[in-house]
Amino acid sequence: MSGTARAQTKTESATVKVKVRKDPTFTRTVNAPDARAQAFRSALCQTRMRGRRDLDTGKALVMRWLFADQLGPHFLADYDGPVLLIESQAALRRHHVHRAKAHLILSGLRHLAAELGDRAVYIKTDTYREALQRVEEPVHVVHPTSRPALQFVQSLGLEVLPARGFVTSAEQFADWTGERPLLETFYRAARRATGVLMDGGEPVGGRWNLDADNREPPPRKARTLGVPAPWWPNEDVVDEQVRADLESVPTLGRDGPRRFAVTRDEALAALGVFIEQRLPDFGRYEDAMLTGDPWMAHSLLSVPLNLGLLDPPEVIEAAEIAYRNGRAPLNAAEGFIRQILGWREYMWHLYWWLPSDYPTRNYLDARNPLPEWFEQMESSPARCLDVTLREVRETGWAHHIQRLMILGSWALQRGYDPAQLNDWFRRAFVDGYDWVMLGNVIGMSQYADGGIVATKPYTSGGAYIKKMSDYCSDCQFRPDRRTGELACPFTAGYWDFLARNEQALRGNHRMGRPLASMRRLADLPEARQAAARFQ
Repeated sequence: MSGTARAQTKTESATVKVKVRKDPTFTRTVNAPDARAQAFRSALCQTRMRGRRDLDTGKALVMRWLFADQLGPHFLADYDGPVLLIESQAALRRHHVHRAKAHLILSGLRHLAAELGDRAVYIKTDTYREALQRVEEPVHVVHPTSRPALQFVQSLGLEVLPARGFVTSAEQFADWTGERPLLETFYRAARRATGVLMDGGEPVGGRWNLDADNREPPPRKARTLGVPAPWWPNEDVVDEQVRADLESVPTLGRDGPRRFAVTRDEALAALGVFIEQRLPDFGRYEDAMLTGDPWMAHSLLSVPLNLGLLDPPEVIEAAEIAYRNGRAPLNAAEGFIRQILGWREYMWHLYWWLPSDYPTRNYLDARNPLPEWFEQMESSPARCLDVTLREVRETGWAHHIQRLMILGSWALQRGYDPAQLNDWFRRAFVDGYDWVMLGNVIGMSQYADGGIVATKPYTSGGAYIKKMSDYCSDCQFRPDRRTGELACPFTAGYWDFLARNEQALRGNHRMGRPLASMRRLADLPEARQAAARFQ
């Protein structure tokens, strides 16, 4: 599959004959001689439905409403009727998301409307409720991906279909994990149930988890990893109009070229390039960071997966086939599959399993507000944080170690309010949704749940960052210093974090050695003073 492949619009013939009335309040659309633009304009006109009916039976047809993260064919595989797509201006204004994320959402919705042709009913209005008042047919909806959205559709009495876009079910999650849902327990059960990377009843290669093979630092003195570039999309007139429409919408971050797939064909192209050209190098450098290479060998498939353009089973299968055909090493295939069949599935089910008060959990009593410079992703004197914030500001993306051990670790050490941080992650990242970020931020990153997701807080001094990146080489601070003017904010911050939270952490057996080391520091007051400079 060519990395330069460009998605072609597939305009389907109408499967339902319907008369529609044009609504003059919905006239803003793409004004360009392009097939996508014309198809989108046609869908946009269908904003007041007059009761679509089956031509043979005369029975009113049910319309399927798809949210903006339900854009793939598996959401319509069992259905060939009219499809409702709603562009809510109030939702865009209220959430204040990254500019790149807002662009992906609108572009994805509008491209799908163009591809569906006469099947699509595309409504641009202020709220979802207003849009639904314009539809006279019965409406059903695939299970939404957030609690508020589910509560909203249930309050309207809409039929809610089972969730899609995941490999495993809520019933399987409950059966496999019991009262204490651990990732490793769930992941192994999912492997056994699906047969993925299995030889009979045993894991391929004899080990379930190859994380130990996937923690190599970047090559010495390398500016980039040297792997082929990711697949990049070609923008079209739909993207051009989306960019113009977003000028009046408050967003985070900067505008820039679209970097992620918004159509099914684009998503398949991105998957193909990753599997064929980048997966072999993914595993061992999975945790490494380089200033000149923000993408490293990562897949960048979290966006098309979370927009629903790719179905996880097909992504997992592609990686397993690459391994079994000798085109990718086992540690790379297993590491990538673990991200999807393991962590992604686990976070999805955990979101619905966790109690309703989980978003407000604050086990460490962290109350400091998120600073404006962090919220707006401005510069920082710490080079590792500065580089990472710049990447998020410009692209809306950073890989998992940057999220956990740079952004999350900085916030944890400084006692930022976990609920505020969770909201920022959800808005600032192009792949950020409620179900994605809740367990990752409140649990894994900030330990605000007291150990439900992670067995200990994940933070470190500057030594880890120096080992796994090139960030420290040009930094004004020294990773081995915890006191004085050259003290590394992460190193000083690590000891300050332990001292500040000693009482809360002393019962955790995994924290016994770090706390004992902290108590032996003669210069602990000076280290805490150095940490106080970086809030």
